[in-house]
Amino acid sequence: MQRLYGFLRRYPTWVDSFWAVVLLAVSLVGETADPQSRGQAPEWAMVPIVLGLCLAVALRRRMPEKTLLLVAAMGIAQLALDVPVMAADFAMLVIIYTAAADGARWASRLALIGGLCAAGLSHLRWPLENVGAWGSLLLAVFESVPFALAWVLGDSIRTRRAYMAQLEERAARLEREREAQAKVAVAAERARIARELHDVVAHNVSVMVVQADGAAYVMDTAPDQAKKALETISGTGRQALAEMRRLLGVLRTGEPQETGEYVPQPDVEQLEDLIEQVRTSGLPVDYKVEGTPRPLPSGVELTAYRIVQEALTNTRKHGGPNAGASVRLVYFDDGLGLLVEDDGKGAPHELYEEGGADGSGHGLIGMRERVGMVGGTLDAGPRPGGGFRISALLPLKPAH
Repeated sequence: MQRLYGFLRRYPTWVDSFWAVVLLAVSLVGETADPQSRGQAPEWAMVPIVLGLCLAVALRRRMPEKTLLLVAAMGIAQLALDVPVMAADFAMLVIIYTAAADGARWASRLALIGGLCAAGLSHLRWPLENVGAWGSLLLAVFESVPFALAWVLGDSIRTRRAYMAQLEERAARLEREREAQAKVAVAAERARIARELHDVVAHNVSVMVVQADGAAYVMDTAPDQAKKALETISGTGRQALAEMRRLLGVLRTGEPQETGEYVPQPDVEQLEDLIEQVRTSGLPVDYKVEGTPRPLPSGVELTAYRIVQEALTNTRKHGGPNAGASVRLVYFDDGLGLLVEDDGKGAPHELYEEGGADGSGHGLIGMRERVGMVGGTLDAGPRPGGGFRISALLPLKPAH
């Protein structure tokens, strides 16, 4: 049935042509069965009128205005040639509906006027015997009802289509606006990441400068200290290069210049302070560290801190008054794992669908950008038993 319906929608002219042939056959059979039905009209008069009406039915959806004019011309020809009402006149109802649904506004109005006048003109041209003027008027009014209903049905279809088109256009516009907001959020978050990574690199370069000055000062008097300082410079320089590589590709075009001094960026060691602040605000948090803690690249530590910070912020916003959270920090040989879960009611679907849509440039959009900057992976979504879950794996790449 679905295939048949799809075929009918793809080939509407073929469907209309089929019904036009049926109407033609019914009209010709009726004329053959009752030759007196054509009244005083000549024998040749009925055939072209029937063909014209059936042709209008076949082409009604391809050219509604022209078929309306064709039907009007056939109706005038019936009146002029004295061809009484016949089965093919059913095409008038069909064309009135089509003009109201698909035709131009002038065609719709013309169809309504013509339909309301058709019954009256028919009674004037072929008055019924033994029926007075008032009876003919009542019959004309009654026979005008199908024409009016055909026009009302067609106009309601036009209105419904316009309403659906408006809804589709609105949905498309909202989708475009949502995509634009997501892009703006990504750009804003990348700019913020760029500033923070700049601070990390600036810190490493500052360390290198201090160590280089110290090495130059003790080069002659304490060669061992100078050698140690040079090793520190080498390691710090490699780390700075690694952070610079992650920084490349982050667009900061058009970013306003900010004044003020830079402040040290948070790291993994400050997670305990962050969690303690969250507990103070009323959200119970269970915090555990697995594996052997060790120094991590500055970008990885900053990313880990921001993920935990944003995840706990989302729990406070969306988890509900009785929510609790847990944070797991796992040191692997080649990576750092993060698992943040809560047992609240969970965040809205728009926050964790692909791309995110928090509208402020932070949230899960920021998490994905941060994790992508360090080459990691992020998984966020509702927990099977309720609540929300965020899992991240940050690789510990050597600084080359």
